[in-house]
Parts: sequence; C-alpha cells; structure tokens
Amino acid sequence: MQQVAGGRPLVGTIEVPGDKSISHRALLLAALAEGTSTIAGLSDGDDVARTSAAVTALGAVVEHREGKVTVQGGRSLLRAPVEQVDLGNSGTGMRLLAGIAATLPGTTTLTGDDSLRGRPMDRVAEPLRQMGARVAGRGLRCLPPIAVTGGGLHGIEYTPPMASAQVKSAVLLAGIDADGETVVHEPVATRAHTEEMLAGAGADITVEGAGAGRVVRVRRSTLRAGAFTVPGDPSQAAYWVVGGTIVPGSRVTVSGIHLGAERMGFLDVLRRMGAAIEVEETGEGIGSVTSRTSRLVGTVVESAEIPSLDEVPILAVAAARAEGRTTFRDVGELRVKESDRLAGTAELVEAFGARAAVEGDDLVVTGAGGPLQPGRVAARGDHRMAMAAAIAAAACPTDTDVTVITGWESVATSYPGFTADLHRLGSNGEGG
Repeated sequence: MQQVAGGRPLVGTIEVPGDKSISHRALLLAALAEGTSTIAGLSDGDDVARTSAAVTALGAVVEHREGKVTVQGGRSLLRAPVEQVDLGNSGTGMRLLAGIAATLPGTTTLTGDDSLRGRPMDRVAEPLRQMGARVAGRGLRCLPPIAVTGGGLHGIEYTPPMASAQVKSAVLLAGIDADGETVVHEPVATRAHTEEMLAGAGADITVEGAGAGRVVRVRRSTLRAGAFTVPGDPSQAAYWVVGGTIVPGSRVTVSGIHLGAERMGFLDVLRRMGAAIEVEETGEGIGSVTSRTSRLVGTVVESAEIPSLDEVPILAVAAARAEGRTTFRDVGELRVKESDRLAGTAELVEAFGARAAVEGDDLVVTGAGGPLQPGRVAARGDHRMAMAAAIAAAACPTDTDVTVITGWESVATSYPGFTADLHRLGSNGEGG
C-alpha cells in the first residue's frame, strides 16, 4: 500500500529507468550473438531481471558489474532448459522468449506469476506453429505455462491480427533461424526496436514502409556481438510529462529518453489537449521532454496513435483533469494486459472525481474540469495503474487528505525508484 498526498508542484529534472522494451531485446540479442556483448543503461525493473535470468537458463553467461552488463552468447551455448523459466509478470519477456525457444531443439517451458498465467499467448503460438514449432498452453487462448518445442523452422508470411510489437518480434526472432524468408506485414507501425537492433547486429533484414504500416523481411542470420546503450523509457517518462501538465505550478524535464516516432504518440495527444510541451533532441534519437502546467480540453484518441496502449492509463488521468469529454477508441486490448486495464482505468479516474464509461472497446472519460479529489485506488497488481494513480493523487489540491493505492508493490516490475523520484520532484518544489 502507498499513500500519496497532493498540494505541491512537481519541479525539476530527472532521468527514468532504461527503456524496458529495448532492455529485453538487448539481452535476447546479446544471448543470440556470437561472442561477448556489453549493455549500458539496462532497466533495473523486475521484468528485465527475469529476462536476464531466462537467457542465463538458456545457456548465455550474464554478468552485472559497475553499471554495465556483459553477455557471452552464441547459438552453440543455447539449449532448452530442463527447469521451467519463470518470467514473473513480464508478458514481453514471455512472448519474445517464445520466439527464441522455437529455434531450440527440445522443449522450453515458460511460466510466470498469477497475472501472467492469465494472459493469452495464442497470438504468438499461432505464427510459431505455422513456422513448424509446437506450442502448447492451457485452453483455446494458450494460457501459460506454455511449452515450446522448437527446431526445424521455415519462414512464413504473416499479418498479425492486432498491432503488436511483441508478436512481430517473436516471429522475427524465430525467423533468423528459419529456412527461407520470414515476412511480417504490419497494417499499423509498432515500435521498431527489434528490427533496428537486429539490423545493427548484422541480421539479413529489410524494412519497407507500407501506408500506415511496414513490411519486415528477415532471413537466416548469424548475429555479431556488440555494445548496446539503452536510453530512458518514454513510457515511464509519460507519467512525469502528465504530472508536469496537471499538477498546479509544475515544470518537469525528463532527460535522456528515447524519441522514436512510434513511442511519442502520447505527446501528440497531450499537445492536442492543450499541453505545453517542449522536446529537445540531443542526438541519435535521444533527448529531453519538458512539460509545464496547462489548461487541458478533451479530445479523441485513436488506438493507432499509441499502438502498445501503455500510456492509456496516464492519458486517462490527464483526461480526468481536462474540460470536456475524451474518447479512447478501439482500446479493447487493454482487457488482457497485466490486469483488465480497461475496467481498471475507468475505476481509477472515477476514484478521483471524473466520470468514465466503457462503451464496447472504447473508453470515454468526462473530465472534472477542475481539481481532482483524493481517493482510494486498487492497482490490481499492475504497475502502470499504480503509477498513474500516484500522478493523479499528486494533482489533488491539498496534502491534508491522501490517496491510498493498494497493490503498489507492482511498481518494482518496471520502475523501482518511482517513489523516490516523486518525492524529490514534489519536495516543496525543489527538484533534482
């Protein structure tokens, strides 16, 4: 349980943890690459720690020293482990590892915590089965634990039925050890970390634009070891950007974050709502984002603007503070995240005095148009729900009443230092 009081502006400059999506991929590619790779800036959350333990279980040698990680990898080292691989709460880790497990002879069994065991894996099981792997799970939706029996793969041409960087990545990771060419058609472009990092590691891969999406082609490849630097996570930065916008008297800068186009959709949404936001690129797709208190109005948010939907809970908090109605369209995929984020987000904003309704796959938030009210929020073991609630609590006008957030321990999966950063930015307006 966590108690958060409002009444103080958020002021200062901070750095967020290393990008979780890139961290997972850096570990996995380093495990596949021949030789020893180094990784700087790796996320310190439990989700990424689980992936680190998983590649160790597969046979890679991982060492953490002085803020850097070294990984000795290569196909000759990797094998299907005898014991189950526990991914904790990490759906990304499970789906991407399924793609690698599909290339390994023998059976790899992937499991996780209660939440992860309730999340469907059919979306990766289907294309991997088409490539020649055997994937078994519970029920029609292939719920974990999943057993992946790999080897002898062949390339396929595949169009995911939903926008999913995780599904795309699983297929591409299997494709680099499959006969022939593997092609993934994306109707809507999702984060391009996997294809960019594969190209950097020497994979035989090509990427072409196709309308609002892209076509990615990969062929059997040997990856080379290298040095990875993980920038700050824009999805974690989103909490502070919204906080700087809705907490009175605030000005917050988040530095050193990844500025990839597929990750910045939440900034476009906030600007459309009236947020004062400045972006400064410092080089190679990395930069800082600064936000300050603004008057917000409602808008319409299309799911294609934020394909992962990771920022919907915190954008809903911005909508709760805004004047008028904000509609998040076609966000039904939120029902199968770490929790049912669709229902949970509606409950969250209502706890702070706004109105919310779920209409089919749409979420409609009618803002309070004024100060939020302290409330009580059940984060449902979901890190993004917990952090969004904390920012809403900080936007409440007084520190005499506090917001109580249960399930706060989930924040450790992605951002263990969140509480310390919140206190530092809100310490009488004195930021770091």
